[in-house]
Amino acid sequence: MGRFALGIVLGLILAPVIVWGWLRFGHPPVAVADNRLPFERQIVNAPLHARIDSEMIQTPPIQANQDTFEAGARIYVMNCAICHGLHGQPVDFAKHMFPSAPPLWEAHHNGKVVGVSDDPPGETYWKVANGIRLSGMPSFKSILSDTEIWQVSLLLANADKPLPPQVLDMLRPDPPPATAPAKAK
Repeated sequence: MGRFALGIVLGLILAPVIVWGWLRFGHPPVAVADNRLPFERQIVNAPLHARIDSEMIQTPPIQANQDTFEAGARIYVMNCAICHGLHGQPVDFAKHMFPSAPPLWEAHHNGKVVGVSDDPPGETYWKVANGIRLSGMPSFKSILSDTEIWQVSLLLANADKPLPPQVLDMLRPDPPPATAPAKAK
């Protein structure tokens, strides 16, 4: 029985020392191109979704209408498009981030969901307001007002629905500049 107890004590001491040594002197996956750790997605997503589910506001305090969508589009273009892309123009470097920044104006593989339109607006609000640690997603609660965060959240929640043409025009990339015709020699 004494050896068993000694084994447990040594295991409790050695396991953290081995993990610390691997993290300090080994080669844990820290580069974007590195393979994921086993169960990494579950380890990270489970607490994230539990926190969002417990803290998200269920009912937006503003209405989803054309004025909200126009304001949300202005905010999106100024603050979000750099990583998440514009309507019809994803960002090339976003897929090289870890985790990759989702293109919020592209349909998912099943073709029915666009961006985060399958998430409740309160979930998107939480992510925009609080950010997501170690993902590149910053917190905007010190940059945008609550109303502005709701405006962009409601816009994104409706990305899979027909939006007013003025809103879509705001979310499309600028047309390429006209080039001058070549001079004849």
